Amino acid sequence: MRVVLAEDLFLLRDGLVRLLEAHDFEIAAAVESGPELARALAELEPDVAVVDVRLPPTHTDEGLQCALDARRRRPGLPVLVLSQHVEQLYARELLADGSGGVGYLLKDRVFDAEQFVDAVRQVAAGGTTMDPQVIQQLLARQSGGDRSLARLTPRELEVLELMAQGRTNAAIAAKLVVTERAIAKHTANIFTKLGLEVSDDDNRRVLAVLAYLDHGR
Repeated sequence: MRVVLAEDLFLLRDGLVRLLEAHDFEIAAAVESGPELARALAELEPDVAVVDVRLPPTHTDEGLQCALDARRRRPGLPVLVLSQHVEQLYARELLADGSGGVGYLLKDRVFDAEQFVDAVRQVAAGGTTMDPQVIQQLLARQSGGDRSLARLTPRELEVLELMAQGRTNAAIAAKLVVTERAIAKHTANIFTKLGLEVSDDDNRRVLAVLAYLDHGR
């Protein structure tokens, strides 16, 4: 699996390269600036891009904008964005096209090697993975102004948050220490209350939930 990595801090970039290579990823390019990232994404056509939001020369949202532009040219290009803090606008921009293959992680998660590598693989496979803190803020913002979300029970909100993180029913059941049948029932209730069609495809289910949440921007 070929990866383009963009991170301006040398030590973190080098560490990520070593971590990914140790888990059988091929590093097609490891760059430190927005212009370098734009060229790498256009020329190398990687299987997945791992991108820091803030890159030189602007140190604002250079990395994110390069990734969004690359996804416009190549719809569905898997992109995992890394950020120092939860920035809802960036998360919503990334999710806006609803095509999947996206992720948003806080850099603190990078130090959990297993979690980080799993996130890269999940995004590369077309799934969606979001940092729990991002999901909490999206849910909190949406729950203040959307009546349909307000109709969810506390347990359904908890299940929805875990779904939005990209977890399967089995993983949610294990986390909440309940049966998969109970989670399936909660899931059906959630989609009914949100007016969304139930799907057996976990990735489509997550994307539908995240797309719905994104409407509240």
